[in-house]
Amino acid sequence: MELRHLRYFCAVAETCHFGKAADQLHVAQPALSYAIRQLEAELGVSLFTRTTRQVALTPAGEFLQGEAVRILAGVSAATRGVRRIADGRSGLIRLGITGTAAFSHLPRLARAVKAELPGVDLEIRADMLTPAQCDALRAGALDLGVLRPPALGEGLALRTIAVEPLVLAVSADHRLAVEPVVSLSDLRNESFVAYQSRESAVNDAVLRSCRQAGFVPHREHLAPGTAVLLALVAAGLGVAVVPESVRGLPLEGVVFRELLDAGTIELSLAWRAGEDNPVIDAVVSVVRTAFPMLTTGGVG
Repeated sequence: MELRHLRYFCAVAETCHFGKAADQLHVAQPALSYAIRQLEAELGVSLFTRTTRQVALTPAGEFLQGEAVRILAGVSAATRGVRRIADGRSGLIRLGITGTAAFSHLPRLARAVKAELPGVDLEIRADMLTPAQCDALRAGALDLGVLRPPALGEGLALRTIAVEPLVLAVSADHRLAVEPVVSLSDLRNESFVAYQSRESAVNDAVLRSCRQAGFVPHREHLAPGTAVLLALVAAGLGVAVVPESVRGLPLEGVVFRELLDAGTIELSLAWRAGEDNPVIDAVVSVVRTAFPMLTTGGVG
């Protein structure tokens, strides 16, 4: 049974007139009549009762009409779906994102994708450090990552989303809380709250900045994530130097202050180099528009 036969049958069933159906299909009436006879012969049933004045569906024809409409609708939907995927307008993107970026950049990114690519679903995996994202991207467990460079290993492409200044987080009753701007050297004798992971890109950036200021920070407490880190700061157990995006996670008892000479930290979009996936390409294009300062880079 050919789809062409079903389309011809549906046209006749809808009009109950071979001439009108032929005009609608832009085929010759004899060719249409022959195709319907072929379909009836294949099924071994009569689909229409024909008189010189009237064409009507038989009970078998009425049943086939419902099934044919469903089948043809399914074929049309499948065709549209395949084309959307091929055009990058439909599919699933598994997106990893580092902790602090979820506060400031994820809402903007997700809104842009939803607006421009409503047929693309985002599966978000938050609080993933850069090394874990790099491994997941290479293993095919992630499609895109929002991470802190440098990316570890080969085979990944990167595009910079933002360059954030590092800022100071202190408790509201800390001596530096009243200062609008703080020098990094003022933190020389302070106890620091840092991220627990040895692979934290933020820790590395803070360490570099402190060394350039002439001291090594004393890490008094370690936190598994940003929420706990700020809670320890609020409790007065130390100060923290964090990306500016952490301001998006306000916590009572914590104030943020600008830091002189503290340096910056990058945030990048990453994916497998050479990936032939139109959905990934489409999302990268949307992110490029949403974050216009985007620049290209690469690893491996």
